[in-house]
Amino acid sequence: MRTFLIAAMALLTANTANAETFAIQAGHLIVDASKPERGASTVIVTDGKIVRIDDGATAPDGATVVDMRTQTVLPGLIDVHVHLTGNAGEPWYQGLTPKYSEPYAATVGLKNALITARAGFTTVRDLGGGALASLAMRDAVKEGSFPGPRILVAGPALSIIGGHGDGTVGLNPDLRAAIDATGEQFWVCTGPQECAKAVRRIAAYGVDVIKFHATGGVLDDGKIGLEQHFTDEEMKAICDTAHQLGLKAAAHAHGAKGIAAAVRAGVDSIEHGTFIDDTGVALMKAHGTYYSGTLMAFSGLQMYLGTGRYTANTEAKGRATLAVWGKGLNRAYKAGVPIALGTDAAVFPHGRNGEELGLMVSKGGMTPRDALIAATKGGADLLGLSAETGTLEVGKSADLIAVTGDPLVDPAAVLHVGYVMVQGRVIPMR
Repeated sequence: MRTFLIAAMALLTANTANAETFAIQAGHLIVDASKPERGASTVIVTDGKIVRIDDGATAPDGATVVDMRTQTVLPGLIDVHVHLTGNAGEPWYQGLTPKYSEPYAATVGLKNALITARAGFTTVRDLGGGALASLAMRDAVKEGSFPGPRILVAGPALSIIGGHGDGTVGLNPDLRAAIDATGEQFWVCTGPQECAKAVRRIAAYGVDVIKFHATGGVLDDGKIGLEQHFTDEEMKAICDTAHQLGLKAAAHAHGAKGIAAAVRAGVDSIEHGTFIDDTGVALMKAHGTYYSGTLMAFSGLQMYLGTGRYTANTEAKGRATLAVWGKGLNRAYKAGVPIALGTDAAVFPHGRNGEELGLMVSKGGMTPRDALIAATKGGADLLGLSAETGTLEVGKSADLIAVTGDPLVDPAAVLHVGYVMVQGRVIPMR
């Protein structure tokens, strides 16, 4: 027994001696966006975890020194609504072309994951994509085969027939019938039992969250509109089943009635929340439901409206949503609804996610500090990762970035990222 203990201690000592240690020296340090920033400090990272935070510039023996003494170091940003396996500007029928298989989509996702990490986002939630492509991308990054942020995935989002997630909307009748006959769109469901079954099938892939379209979407040509799609009973079946399986549920929701119905059903976050009213705000506050405004999606709309790209129906929906850009977030924020930063990246080009903070201030009426809280602690809480990330504390994952300027007073500071570390892994910036 004594020999075993001595051998175990020797192995532990050897592993500690061989542990990779970084000393990230900061001119200013934000350990928690809700608290005052520190002056010159050093974050000591060993094997992907924060083990110490020193005052001033320090350098333990054997540590790799990262000199960011002219920069502000802060927790890595979190985007709770991205679509990494797609690109802005792609035609709606992209997924039907021979090139765009799920294996190819995974490679697109890996490319965009690196772009997103370089923009300062160390955790993202991918809220809609092919299940196999999404999982391959997530797992390849997780195991360190490719650089990128921590990724949570939803796989395909549940939809009603003819709704925002029904991939046959806009196709000619023969092609639609052929796709429907395959039965492969199992996420397009009707009735509580069928919707619960669809949740279980998606969960069986190993996803991290369930997404459903509580209302219509802006960019599809569906004529059903932006109001409630799933019935109250269907939404409750979706949320209850997700929760029974240990997963959170996120609802794409634009119209006020659809938002309220999703919150009553127990959804964990409302995505977009464009036309939220006082009833929806009160419900969200009472239930502790998170609001993700995805204001950058509206900038994506601006890129293409009026260009002839969209049908008259989509153009009308787009202009209606632009008319209230940021107003829903402002209502939720003033009422004290919990906020998490989400962007809907892929509607606009990947890598511009950080611009969301500026829009949260200019369009949503948030303070720069509160926008940064939403982009760090808010996202971590919504995703169930508060014990791991969102702040820089001893024992937490080394998810941190260095920027020029002070994001607590100027949200544009996060657009000037000079260094990114995800779970102790340094992201190549070029």
